[in-house]
Amino acid sequence: MPDLRLVLFDVDGTLVDSQAEIMSAMQVAFDRVGLALPNRADVLSTVGLSLTETFQTLIPQADAALIAAISQAYKTAYYENRMAGARPVLFDGIDTVIRRLAQRDDLVLGVATGKSRRGINALIDMYDWQGVFVTVQVSDDHPSKPSPSMILAALGETGVDAHCAVMIGDTEYDMQMAQSAGVHALGVSWGYHDHRRLQAAQMILDQVSDIETALNKIWE
Repeated sequence: MPDLRLVLFDVDGTLVDSQAEIMSAMQVAFDRVGLALPNRADVLSTVGLSLTETFQTLIPQADAALIAAISQAYKTAYYENRMAGARPVLFDGIDTVIRRLAQRDDLVLGVATGKSRRGINALIDMYDWQGVFVTVQVSDDHPSKPSPSMILAALGETGVDAHCAVMIGDTEYDMQMAQSAGVHALGVSWGYHDHRRLQAAQMILDQVSDIETALNKIWE
């Protein structure tokens, strides 16, 4: 019997297109601290980082108090938007691929995301993914990507060896995290970083339907 394999997914930009929710919450957060919202490309380039790292990048002159205030404003706005009915959109075909992979006896699935525990639990409930992900690593419990902390914790929880694990994500932070943890790295081009920022990936996938083929190729 082959070794058990772990497939870890990033969330924003990989499983779901949440840019509308992100930009809406960012606008509220910047308004609440009296600052102008950076341009869309700059904001989306930080997706995947922790909120602290995100706002340190977007507001390099900010002190700790401002970072804390705008981070809390963002979390509150994102939550309020979700309670008002905002719903991130699954990329076409993702649900089918996730459910098919979850049925395989040789794989276990997990997520490694910059989302909060509350945020990922809401997403799992929204799309009826209860029980699909064996390990769920979130920003509440780890330093920001590209630290390998999330992946190392997922390996520990599942008992899977690093060479039998792969990280799938849309940002260079995901690819760097995978490299640091010693696992395989697959980049996806439908998210928030372009091909140039995904060069650390072993393969860059342009279609959701390519995921399973790429996984089989890694371990062929």
